[in-house]
Amino acid sequence: MIVLVANLGSTSFKYRVFDLPAETQLARGGIDRIGEEESHCFVEIGDFSEELTRSIPDHAAAVRICLEQLTHPESGCLKDVSEVSAIGFKAVFAGNMSGVRIVNEELLSKMESLSDIAPAHNPPYARAMRELSGAFPDIPLVAALETGFHETIPPENRIYAVPLEWRDEYEVQRWGFHGASHRYIGGRIGQILDRDDLRVVSCHLGGSNSLCAMKGGVSQANSLGMSPQTGLPHNNRVGDFDPFALPVLMKATGKNLAELLEDLSNKSGLLGMSGLSSDVRDLEEAAAAGNERADLALKAFVASIRHYLGGYMTVLGGADAIVFTGGIGENSQRVRTDVCRNMEWAGVHLDESRNQEVNGEARITTDDSPVQVWVVPTNEEIVVARQTVEAVSHLKS
Repeated sequence: MIVLVANLGSTSFKYRVFDLPAETQLARGGIDRIGEEESHCFVEIGDFSEELTRSIPDHAAAVRICLEQLTHPESGCLKDVSEVSAIGFKAVFAGNMSGVRIVNEELLSKMESLSDIAPAHNPPYARAMRELSGAFPDIPLVAALETGFHETIPPENRIYAVPLEWRDEYEVQRWGFHGASHRYIGGRIGQILDRDDLRVVSCHLGGSNSLCAMKGGVSQANSLGMSPQTGLPHNNRVGDFDPFALPVLMKATGKNLAELLEDLSNKSGLLGMSGLSSDVRDLEEAAAAGNERADLALKAFVASIRHYLGGYMTVLGGADAIVFTGGIGENSQRVRTDVCRNMEWAGVHLDESRNQEVNGEARITTDDSPVQVWVVPTNEEIVVARQTVEAVSHLKS
């Protein structure tokens, strides 16, 4: 069964094509910095690979480029998109319509109605799903909601201190996100260490960021709450923020609520603090050259990671492993170093030489470190591919 998996981040689009159940990868590609003047595009299909820079205005355009790459008469792996048995989406938020679901009008309407909660994610996902559903009505679409993995979180770690009917009637609670990534990391680190009872803090750091506390691969807490704007600072989204600051800002700036929410969703996070860029690579370069705001943004980012990391080690009663993943987690030596700095009290003994030499899966603590720290590239797409096959199998049975 050939499955196309579409993974839409807030400023990125990644895809992979798998032949299951063998889990053979036929192709992969992606685009990052969507919406900027120069978007980076890449594709790998067999021995063919290509990288180029072009302007990609939105996610709908990214989906069209993906389909063009896969069906290219010379380099593509498909003669026609109809060869795909199913398309799986790493979808983000549909409230109580969580888990893994066949895409239908009810789900799309629910996602669209909750666009205010996930403005960077739900609209492009819903548009892409509608576009593909209309273009290929015979191919089932599957939504693997990120919130599904976190349904195991205990109620006391999910509830907000608000009137209980807000949760029961309006679905206001800590939903948690990045479920596919954390699910993969929980399973993969268990395989690496050959244990199924690990206490793990998974640090997914990229365009958007979250930490997840897991026991035996099961989610116990996630730093993202009701929306993907919460928790850690993100590339251009605020993270944790006191809502009672909003009336102050409305009076001081003359902006209305919608305008301020737009600022919090698109002009905040690393971008807002630095005034320079939403990309850690740019900020590290600027900080090294003496840019104080870039340095401050990176320090605030690390401080938030450490805040949740310490809390989640308390939730778990300690940790057996801490795992860095995502574009920042896998590639930023500085962030990993600063997060682990002076954590010997917690059993973390970083080996800086190992941290500098990371390539793929790698342990970056000393051999005698009580808590192991690993860098493990995530594979959200294979998780969604497996879930897609299972969902389609139920559909056919």
